Amino acid sequence: MNFDAYARTGVDLVNARLDDLDDLRALFPDENAWMRDEVADRDVAIFRRAQKRLRDVFEYGTSGRDGQAVTELNALLEAFPVQPRISGHDSSDWHMHVTSRGASVSAEYLAGAVWGLSVWLCEYGSARFGVCADERCGNVYLDTSSNCCRRFCSERCATRSHVAAHRARKRAAVGEQAPVAPQPTSAVDSLSPVS
Repeated sequence: MNFDAYARTGVDLVNARLDDLDDLRALFPDENAWMRDEVADRDVAIFRRAQKRLRDVFEYGTSGRDGQAVTELNALLEAFPVQPRISGHDSSDWHMHVTSRGASVSAEYLAGAVWGLSVWLCEYGSARFGVCADERCGNVYLDTSSNCCRRFCSERCATRSHVAAHRARKRAAVGEQAPVAPQPTSAVDSLSPVS
């Protein structure tokens, strides 16, 4: 069972736009095309609620509130229980799924996402749950860096944030060095014509 892949489905869900059924369908990759085909309007609300709760888990982890992250994940595990089953077509293709046959799309997807994030937390700690430091972004990520120092969800956000900070420092430095225009010393000086 690839727990990292399941955990990444949780990340994908939190970062997804879920305005309507088409947005929800866009969440499913080609290997889960059956989910894309079977998902229904009623699933949008279920996914939105789970999305908010999983975002809370990432925010708890990022801010060092491990207990709250664990409590929320336990509640989600109860709401979307894992019922493992072996799946595949022949002896060279056997693999594990996290829900029983016939489970709804939301039950299967969310059980996998919650299970993957729970295993991730137990394996690496909630400090490895990140929320992008670029204020314009807000995406979440799993920190796989060797020293738990990642701050951005992507290179694009890191670059954009660093460039903005560099430009702000440059503007501040230029503002400090701007020449000050001489001020008139008296009312008469300010009225006298310039020669």
